[in-house]
Amino acid sequence: MFLRTDSKTILPRRDFFGTTLGGLSGIALAQLLNRDGLLASDSKTPIRPVIDPANPNRARAAHFEPKAKQVLMIFCAGACSQIDTFDYKPDLIAHHDQPMPGADKLITFQGGQGTLQKSPWEFRPRGQSGKMISDLVGQIGEMADDMCFIHSLTGKTNTHGPGENFMNTGFTLDGFPSVGAWTTYALGSENDNLPAYVAIADPRGNPQSSGNCWNPGFLPAAFQGTDFNASAPVRNLARPDRWNEASDRRTREFLAKINQHHMEKFAGDSELAARISSYDLAARMQLSVPEVSDLSTESSEVLKMYGADQSGSATLETKANYARNCILARRLIEQGVRFVQLFNGAYQVGGEGTSNWDGHKVLKDQYAIHGEIFDGPTAALLKDMKRRGLLEHTLVVWCTEFGRMPTFQAGAKGRDHNPAGFTAWMAGAGVKAPFSYGSTDAFGYKAIENVTTVYDFHATILHLLGLDHERLTYYHNGIERRLTDVHGHVLREVIAS
Repeated sequence: MFLRTDSKTILPRRDFFGTTLGGLSGIALAQLLNRDGLLASDSKTPIRPVIDPANPNRARAAHFEPKAKQVLMIFCAGACSQIDTFDYKPDLIAHHDQPMPGADKLITFQGGQGTLQKSPWEFRPRGQSGKMISDLVGQIGEMADDMCFIHSLTGKTNTHGPGENFMNTGFTLDGFPSVGAWTTYALGSENDNLPAYVAIADPRGNPQSSGNCWNPGFLPAAFQGTDFNASAPVRNLARPDRWNEASDRRTREFLAKINQHHMEKFAGDSELAARISSYDLAARMQLSVPEVSDLSTESSEVLKMYGADQSGSATLETKANYARNCILARRLIEQGVRFVQLFNGAYQVGGEGTSNWDGHKVLKDQYAIHGEIFDGPTAALLKDMKRRGLLEHTLVVWCTEFGRMPTFQAGAKGRDHNPAGFTAWMAGAGVKAPFSYGSTDAFGYKAIENVTTVYDFHATILHLLGLDHERLTYYHNGIERRLTDVHGHVLREVIAS
């Protein structure tokens, strides 16, 4: 049969319905591809977020449907060894104390190489997946079935400061925006009373690159990470004792009227609006930050689970302080803070390896301390976030500036710097788990399968947040700058369907 209009044959009915169904299927497919950010675009026109100077952290829409709404990035300063944590190499055990082929003339950061050295810690199968993970991080290993490992990361430098810059900003030089700054520039925050981006420094101090790790670079200053931790919360937020709550409230109401008058008088002055906004946020933080950082409301069971109640030795005291930072990170995520950066390890001049993961000289002794501090509280954080449902909308990322050699340094009992192949992992919203992507060679020295750059790593984080890394830009000094520079590909293999 045929469809007719004015007695003229237009189209066979069967062809009509087939064409219609095909068209509808195409529309549905396009919608699904667009939802997942997979729809090809003829244009790479930059997508710049519209920033309200009076409220720069107001929540903004993503480029496409996100799989994650918040990020918790855990950064181990000092270059945590993949060989001793998450990258299991049976051949390294079989060839323990033998020369690494081709390494006799190899010169790395601090000099020549000794022999191959297996990890001082046993690797055991973890979870239902049987993922081999070291006893050094055995409690974290209990969460292996919730984790997506990337074993083939590569860097561009073997120096700590530039390496920290590269992992946190995409550039080895100072002065570029951090991944947290790019995220909040694009998306703002879900909480009006807390900073959109919080950097929680290690209780022992800052990483070597310090504020560069949470710097806004050339982005507006509103997108800088606010740094405080559970041991040293933001200072000078408490109301003076001589000033009661009612007077404080009336003063703020009066100030708000004056500010509104100035905004109306100088309409269009974005700098004035931004300054008023920053002061307004500071005033709101007087109430919100002390509340979110007050861990006295946590139950004794939670404090014990994290290890925040421990005391005695210097290691246990540091562990308890780091544990409190982990609890603070969870509380900030619960309050809708968009990007939380949690640091483990601090830089100390003349204190090589004693407060971070820089295990050059006596790796076993140094890592035994760092593992005790890091493992239990971090595992508790992951377990606590999972049981509270926070992993359903939060992407957890663990990373470090580069890896370490499978050999010991000549004349030492530690491992030298190695950006040629190292590990990071993700957990939570949007990633496959349990899953492992990429690999290093038989000894854990170089990435050989699915070799991955930090640019790819950053592109994938942005993609999971619903952002196209090629279109999220900021015009600066004649260049459309972006987190991934002119590089990067989304690691689609690690993304859950």
